[in-house]
Amino acid sequence: MGLVYLSRQTNTGQAHFAEEKHLGKIAFLFSGQGAQSPGMGVDLCAHYSTAAHVYDEASNALGYDILALSRDGGKEQLAQTAVSQPLIYTLSLAIFSVLAENGVHPDGGAGFSVGEVSALSAANAMDTPTGFAVIDTRAKAMQAAAEQKAGTMFAILSASAEDVENACASVKGYAAPVNYNCPGQIVIAGEENAVVAAAQKLKDSGAKTIRLSVNAAFHSKLMAPASETFYDKIKAFSFKKPDFPLFSNVTGKTFPNEELPLYLKKQMISPVRFANEIESLKIEGFDTFLEIGPGKTLCGFIRRGIKGASTYPLEDSIKLEKCLKALGK
Repeated sequence: MGLVYLSRQTNTGQAHFAEEKHLGKIAFLFSGQGAQSPGMGVDLCAHYSTAAHVYDEASNALGYDILALSRDGGKEQLAQTAVSQPLIYTLSLAIFSVLAENGVHPDGGAGFSVGEVSALSAANAMDTPTGFAVIDTRAKAMQAAAEQKAGTMFAILSASAEDVENACASVKGYAAPVNYNCPGQIVIAGEENAVVAAAQKLKDSGAKTIRLSVNAAFHSKLMAPASETFYDKIKAFSFKKPDFPLFSNVTGKTFPNEELPLYLKKQMISPVRFANEIESLKIEGFDTFLEIGPGKTLCGFIRRGIKGASTYPLEDSIKLEKCLKALGK
């Protein structure tokens, strides 16, 4: 989704480590697509047998050596949706397993797009084989839809939600806001000509626009074929209620009481309302945020939305050890 690029643009994702043992509410934030990079997970598996076990489970479930793919795959290959989503999901569960082994547990959680699947799995809403089947099915369906009907995405900075929505509604063709990331940052997606036209309108009005390096329109109605394929394959799977409270991309509030296959189908074609999730987390008293997965984008979003929040990106063993020390573990 171009998330790592946006983090670099806003420069707000740096770690903010507490000096004393944490006493407040901890939220786990599960990374979205776009933050993947070659070699991620290799360092983690070398330092933690628990993480290596998760990668072994992933390889057995997916039918290929996922750690070798991460280590040896090129940047372009890892950016493919069918590859990047299982990679991010596996790394996220590996980090989660290390935290759990060291006694760090969340009071709540949220995920960004594919990260919501990671969050559900971490919260035991699905067992291990089901989780890998869900992520593999989702990734392949979304890549197929993108190949059949390409679209594009632009990040819009320093524009109000109302202005972005009005610009999308005013152009010929289909363009829509699809990621409400944090205050002052929204992503639009849809048909090429419509999205370019909407972005130009916003640029002319003083906003900064950034074309994202994708050829798909994630979380828009162009993903409808993928959502149908995905739902048809997962509707018979067994799910249960999450072990800890989760906040929803679709509503921006706590997870709705809805059957998970239907929810996950809807999530694929609905805007990610992460800015609303940040506000909900703030209202619920969360003050410490651990980013579970590659990159530090979600930490950056949190810093823009919650003044004084403690944030911990945890993509490698060095960051993990610093976090564990800061939390008194």
